[in-house]
Amino acid sequence: MTLDAHLDPAVRHDMVFLFDVTDGNPNGDPDFGNRPRMDEESGHGLVTDVALKRKIRNTLPLAAGDDPRYGIFVEAGHALNTRLGETMSANKIDRKKKRLTEEELRTARSWLTERYADIRLFGAVLSTGETKALGQIYGPLQVTNARSFHPVMPQQHTITRVTQTKAEDIEKGESTEMGGKWTVPYGLYKAEIYYSAARGTQTGVDGRDFELLYRTLEMMLDHDRSSARGTMTARGLYVFSHDNAFGNAPAHKLTERITVRLSEQLSGPPRSFGDYVVSVDEDGLPSGITMTKLLS
Repeated sequence: MTLDAHLDPAVRHDMVFLFDVTDGNPNGDPDFGNRPRMDEESGHGLVTDVALKRKIRNTLPLAAGDDPRYGIFVEAGHALNTRLGETMSANKIDRKKKRLTEEELRTARSWLTERYADIRLFGAVLSTGETKALGQIYGPLQVTNARSFHPVMPQQHTITRVTQTKAEDIEKGESTEMGGKWTVPYGLYKAEIYYSAARGTQTGVDGRDFELLYRTLEMMLDHDRSSARGTMTARGLYVFSHDNAFGNAPAHKLTERITVRLSEQLSGPPRSFGDYVVSVDEDGLPSGITMTKLLS
């Protein structure tokens, strides 16, 4: 069976992912009291690649169901050293060895990439604890920081809570406790994702991985709801697929074909996706490039 171009793990892919936030904090910065991350010079909003990959990790197993190939290696409540030790034990390798043979290294890494989808896609640093000899797996999927198209204006809101934390506070007659939260009134963000077929071959990426990755990108914000993040919505997913592993054109010449501008009817600051016009230039694509709109 011939795979659709955007599902083929043997060729290069360059992707554009659009999402927006309304009255929420898409990615707080702990160094600034959890204020939404920003480019301090331009005022554009930022969401780190780490935050986006965390959402993918949280949602991908839900999309995969009971498939054992979609375990998550970097997961809350699970020690990395324990999981790395499992591969050494399963393959009868001494975890204290300072140097592994090529066969041992290949076997141990394959055991991990077959069981953990995030290692298969993003790679992982494996040289921790007693497993330093495992080294590092370079993942085929690279995710950029997301950046808003226009400056955002974070707002801090003071909030109160009528339930006290400590009983002695009630005895003192203190009736409320104060707190705060940050929100962005509105921001439309763009992230770019790049797939290297050469590395994907090494980690064992297949067509189902792509199918579930795209489904996860489309749905993950619906499974990551919280009062702090407001309303976050996936707005666009565009995949430029090459017809070979090396590629037919530089990535920026493809991703720049997705352009966003403010609507001419807008009279104030943008406050909804309808205030923007997204344009996709499909004319004159370089030879060997196929563009697939998965969400628009």
